[in-house]
Amino acid sequence: MIAVITACALILGGAVSYGMVAFAAYQKQQNAPSDVAARHATDASAEAAGERIVFRDTAPGQDYGHVASVPLASPKGTRTVTPLVCDRVYETEKYESCLQTDAGVVTTYTATLFDKSGGVVKKWGLPGLPSRTRISHDDKLVAFTSFVTGSAYATVGFSTATDIYSIADGHDYGNIEQFTLYIDGAVNTAADRNIWGVTFVPGDDNAFYATAATAGHTYLVRGSLSARTLTEVHETAECPSVSPDGTRVAFKVNISKTSTAYWSVAVMDIATGKVTLMPDKRDIDDQVEWLDDSTLLYGVPHAGTPGDYDVWETAADGSGSPSLLIPHAWSPAVIAQ
Repeated sequence: MIAVITACALILGGAVSYGMVAFAAYQKQQNAPSDVAARHATDASAEAAGERIVFRDTAPGQDYGHVASVPLASPKGTRTVTPLVCDRVYETEKYESCLQTDAGVVTTYTATLFDKSGGVVKKWGLPGLPSRTRISHDDKLVAFTSFVTGSAYATVGFSTATDIYSIADGHDYGNIEQFTLYIDGAVNTAADRNIWGVTFVPGDDNAFYATAATAGHTYLVRGSLSARTLTEVHETAECPSVSPDGTRVAFKVNISKTSTAYWSVAVMDIATGKVTLMPDKRDIDDQVEWLDDSTLLYGVPHAGTPGDYDVWETAADGSGSPSLLIPHAWSPAVIAQ
């Protein structure tokens, strides 16, 4: 018995020692300087000025998870890193939406809307892991999605919650899953329906697009805030993003022939319904951002480094080949005139 206890103690002691060493190595990596050129801002509002791309820094090291930005004219240049840490971020000239995880004794999740000076406009508790967020082009609306159950859109039985809030008048539209959903012209009241990935329509304070899912199918839906409706536009589409000129919508589409999801990016002409699949053959699980009316941006995992991503660009008409735009970055938001 003594021998057994001694052996167990040695095994446990070894496991604890290994855990301490592994944790120390993790802490050392997290506290290490980043490998990318960066300048550090003193507060969250002190980003690079002018036209820029804001993103979540994913370079291993002390800046991981922080909100950063690069000049639009020099995306591979020195980035400005702020003290703000977000799981997902989106920014316009006036506001910034930051989804965060607070890993305390009890893990909590929040969505916070900041103004240009870094002041808190409004803060919400989230029911689960942060997922997507968008602010309208005219700075009047903000949307955010979180998981209620599950941690990815490929997870069986996942559930989401998506809220839209009017920055302009303070009206909270609540969880848009409560909106009336129309599929094939009929009202859908299925208990398994989920709505996520909002994108707002430029020049229309009432309209937006989103993803609806039910019975194993996904749909691109057009939403009306005043009517509180969601109407099917196209089947097999997720995480839409409307072009700056409002004529097209990009989304990810599951092209897998098996039960394991594999996503590609497509662009649909809103007027004609024509869908063009992008040439990138990698698995792209992201909500696309438009660099301009002719170029798409999206995140792709950085090979060999879990949790690290790169932002790539590709022509929205499907021509040419994708190219790396910003290394070690995720969740891009373009701020341009």
